[in-house]
Amino acid sequence: MYEAYWELSEKPFENTPDPRFLYYSQEHKEALARLLYVVRERKGGGLLTGEYGSGKTLLSRVLWQELQQENKYQSVFILNPRLSGLEFIQEITHQLSGGSNEVTSNKAELFHALHKILYSNHNVGRHCVIMIDEAQAIQDKDTLEELRLLLNFQLDNAFLLTIILLGQPELKIMVNNMPQLAQRMAVRYHLVALGEEETCEYVAHRLTVAGVKKPLFNEKALKLIFATSQGIPRRINTICDLALLVGYGNGVKIIDEQTISGIAEDLQDTKTGPHNVGMNTPGKPVQIEPDSNKSDRHGPK
Repeated sequence: MYEAYWELSEKPFENTPDPRFLYYSQEHKEALARLLYVVRERKGGGLLTGEYGSGKTLLSRVLWQELQQENKYQSVFILNPRLSGLEFIQEITHQLSGGSNEVTSNKAELFHALHKILYSNHNVGRHCVIMIDEAQAIQDKDTLEELRLLLNFQLDNAFLLTIILLGQPELKIMVNNMPQLAQRMAVRYHLVALGEEETCEYVAHRLTVAGVKKPLFNEKALKLIFATSQGIPRRINTICDLALLVGYGNGVKIIDEQTISGIAEDLQDTKTGPHNVGMNTPGKPVQIEPDSNKSDRHGPK
């Protein structure tokens, strides 16, 4: 809707895990380095935690992309971990087998099939990596136990697979409550929010990727974005996306703190309609009209 107005090649603040938009803060560099170490050194497990919206899923996609390029790994990605222990093993076996065969519900047969895949990969120099996003949503302790038991697939000097758990801070407690699993986590890392300077760099980075190098937010606006978002990337994206929409609707040339202030209030007000976002004057919402040349009539997200 607003891309042409701001001379953007694409929307810069979408809340999707596109690796191109990853801003490598010191925290994110360290987290990625540790995850790569766990995989490349064929350790048993790695644990990455962080607040909701801190960039864990995006980091996992970057890791996935790195592993695909190296062509030495076979990866499993589980996005919905609300599975029983048996369903977990079935899903892992299904993905590792390429979905070519019907997966049995007999646990013994499942483990035989998985054993065969793991050793076959090892014999050709390929390592299996299992990434589980939102792992704090695992509801059954027995499921975590099944994952721990998977790490018993190992040689005398190496694991045949690596499990990477990603999730919100409560995942650390869940893992620590299972000492046998916690001891298999060779690396742990907790992502924290961006600082004020990093938030400014984050915004500039995403605008650059989207084709604009000139600043679209003034200094006071950036300070308020940091204060409102508390440095959480997903919140920054939401605020900046709405700000560009509002700025387009108001015909401004640069986003100022007044625009951000209005958006912050709107985000806290659940009664605000989808098209009543923005401020011409303090307290006065502006109506954003859809582009008449567009077939989709969606408003701000």
